[in-house]
Amino acid sequence: MLSIEEIRRNPKQPRVDFDTKELESLAQSIRKFGVIQPIIVKPSSVFGYEIVAGERRFRASQLAGKTRIPAIIRSYDVAEVETIALLENIQREDLNPIEEAVAYQNILANQQLTHEKLAQRVGKSRAYLTNMLRLLSLPKEVQMSLKTGELSNAQARTLLALKTKAQQLDLAKQAIEQGLTVRQLEAIVRLKQAGKSTKLREENIFLAEVEEDLKKHFGTTVVIKGSDTKGKIELSYADLEELNRILALLKPPKEE
Repeated sequence: MLSIEEIRRNPKQPRVDFDTKELESLAQSIRKFGVIQPIIVKPSSVFGYEIVAGERRFRASQLAGKTRIPAIIRSYDVAEVETIALLENIQREDLNPIEEAVAYQNILANQQLTHEKLAQRVGKSRAYLTNMLRLLSLPKEVQMSLKTGELSNAQARTLLALKTKAQQLDLAKQAIEQGLTVRQLEAIVRLKQAGKSTKLREENIFLAEVEEDLKKHFGTTVVIKGSDTKGKIELSYADLEELNRILALLKPPKEE
């Protein structure tokens, strides 16, 4: 049992935002049952001990008015502390995507690791790690929407396909205002990349999704012209063989 006053927070804690309501809820539990799982600390070079894992429990214990907290004391070097703090938060899914990306970026810089080495250390694929780091290239306003949960990780990754930050920001605002899904965002991005007008699709965005599904089903170019109430569907074919294949797909299944 260590005195709360002997413990200092981890300056390399990857988690920045701690939900006040969640902390108060945990504090109430600690007032009644105490801290069930000890925090992990290491001797501090400044004074007392430094938290390695368990800062949320430490903060909640302070709110609960506790003066002592159960702790496991271990010896770690700086690199190990940084990695363990990140892993604990990843395992608990406590980090928002930007906090996680910043933590990866800091470890890469401080420990001079390659993407491959860090991916192995944290149990992620190299592609996952690279995609997370790319989120930090998004406009600050978009990153804030990721932090608050207005945008999902998948939505933000879709925005990365756009060429300019202005386009990314505009589409992010549209996604939030209209509640666009990832597939709807992907459809708009494809149209923008092709230099096509997105006005119709932005007004009737589900048509773009239907168009994409039909392309996959028929294996050919499909164009929907019109609105959600009236229009036509055009299917392209290159030769007689492809026409017959499409016609076969259009035929209803025979009744048994």
